[in-house]
Amino acid sequence: MKNYYELLSTDVRFREGLTACMNCGVCTAICPAAEFYKYDPRQICNIVQTRDDDKIEALLKSETIWYCGQCMSCKARCPRGNVPAMIISVLRRFSQELGFFTESEKGRQQFAVKRTVGDNIINTGYCVHIDSVTPKLHPEQGPVWKWYYENAEEVADRLGANYNKEGGGALRKISQENLDEVKRIFDVTNGTGLFENIETFSKAQAKLMNLGFDDKGINNEYFFHTYIENSDNHQK
Repeated sequence: MKNYYELLSTDVRFREGLTACMNCGVCTAICPAAEFYKYDPRQICNIVQTRDDDKIEALLKSETIWYCGQCMSCKARCPRGNVPAMIISVLRRFSQELGFFTESEKGRQQFAVKRTVGDNIINTGYCVHIDSVTPKLHPEQGPVWKWYYENAEEVADRLGANYNKEGGGALRKISQENLDEVKRIFDVTNGTGLFENIETFSKAQAKLMNLGFDDKGINNEYFFHTYIENSDNHQK
């Protein structure tokens, strides 16, 4: 069994985010996620401080670490300068590196996030791009968005945008030079490695769940399972 506390300590965010927690609970009192989810940042700090490998591994496999919205309210209010949200970020990182994220419903959703927002950033330079917000995938957007999606080029021109064209302006096409630089940033920061882990472990999980899995895109059973599945067992 790994020494998980030592592993977490290799990340500078963990060392800076947990220095002298006295379990006062101020972080939980101010936390928006704790208001709605079965989530208590104070307890997470407490579990990590025990250095108990079994308890930390359970955290890495849990739904809990995916509830944090990373708003950093805890950082602003902690009287000891701790940042539970940063601890959560590190727990998420190692959950992805070790493949534990596939053990929870919210963790498995990392695959959907990677195949949408993650791939958008690499391929287009945008977190969310008009071309990826299809009416089929986002029916909640309604008929107005469907019309906009189908007439995006004409509407963008009328509004002075530069939709999928070279040069400056909103919605412009990002140059290959800049996309290559984004890719290098992902390589240097190990974002690429985490993306590869998400793909590898998700593919194995899809096999366990007997769901179809394609190596690219969103048109596969496992993607839609992670995208829409909701046990409705996360809120208080």
